[in-house]
Amino acid sequence: REGKADLAFVQGGTAELQPDDPDLLVSLGSLFVEPVWLFYRTDAGLKVTDSGRLDSLRQLRGLRVNVGSEGSGVPTLIDRLLDANRVEKGQVKLSRLEQTPATMAFLAGKLDALVFASAPESLMVQMLLQTPGVRLMDFAQHEAYGRKFPFLTPVTLPRGVVDLAGNVPAHDVRLVASTTSLVAREGTHPALLTLFAQNAQALHGSAGWFNRAREFPSTRHGELPIAKEGERAINEPVPLLQRYLPFWIANLIERMWLVLGILLAVMLPLSRVVPPIYQFRVRSRVFRWYGRLREIENDFESGKASPQDLLVALDTLEAQAEKVSVPLSYADELYALRNHIHLVRKKLLRT
Repeated sequence: REGKADLAFVQGGTAELQPDDPDLLVSLGSLFVEPVWLFYRTDAGLKVTDSGRLDSLRQLRGLRVNVGSEGSGVPTLIDRLLDANRVEKGQVKLSRLEQTPATMAFLAGKLDALVFASAPESLMVQMLLQTPGVRLMDFAQHEAYGRKFPFLTPVTLPRGVVDLAGNVPAHDVRLVASTTSLVAREGTHPALLTLFAQNAQALHGSAGWFNRAREFPSTRHGELPIAKEGERAINEPVPLLQRYLPFWIANLIERMWLVLGILLAVMLPLSRVVPPIYQFRVRSRVFRWYGRLREIENDFESGKASPQDLLVALDTLEAQAEKVSVPLSYADELYALRNHIHLVRKKLLRT
């Protein structure tokens, strides 16, 4: 918003949108999902339910829960989810430790639950999923979360996806995931937006725990309007020119079409007007001396000047005509002028 960055990776739901954000920012599509991992201790779960299994955020009341460090975005997201479940502030003992110290406190029994949002490849996620006495909360209402919050996607962690041999997890776990989008400031150069959007296709188009191949990047999830460059890169094939030419040449040609169209629209009418104007300009260099030649001839016929004076004027006119320069295609006009000067001289000399 402050203009300190042109592009940024923004996790959905971690920042309250402002009224003018859609005018200042555009999205190049959502790139991947980061599930909300809510791990809790089995002994803490037994304090809440007989089975020890938690499946609702309302069950966190009275528990000690770490929701991530300040500035990470996760605390804001959790506050919104708790508010949606009508869990009032103070009913959950929230802390905001860094991930590593929070995990150590969690394993030591100083915390009942631990919340963070990250990719499943995170070593912390992998470790906690296989730690005895630790369970991953099942969001039984994950579909409802996805309908109420546009930045959340209901996902399922399949049984055995972590460890097939060890059957981890032992059953499907329903989760909610925030979508991380690539956001750009309005006015960022379109060529840069195109390059980022196209490379996102290559980097984030493979299959993962929560998506099949080519499900991401996507334009289906997002809080901001999708830039036309992102829409084109995600939902349309690679432009023909970019398949055979370097990007900068193809991009230049594509952006020149509009300019070429305007130039053609202007040049077509000019193509009919310019040749006559050019012809008139060239001929005017020659024809303006015909007026002076006509004056000399009229003065001779009316007797206003002596033949000797008119011959001097004619010599001056001929000297000036010799300095006239015209293209070869109009040389006949110049030589015709000289020939007519010669005819008038012969007429004067006969007297």
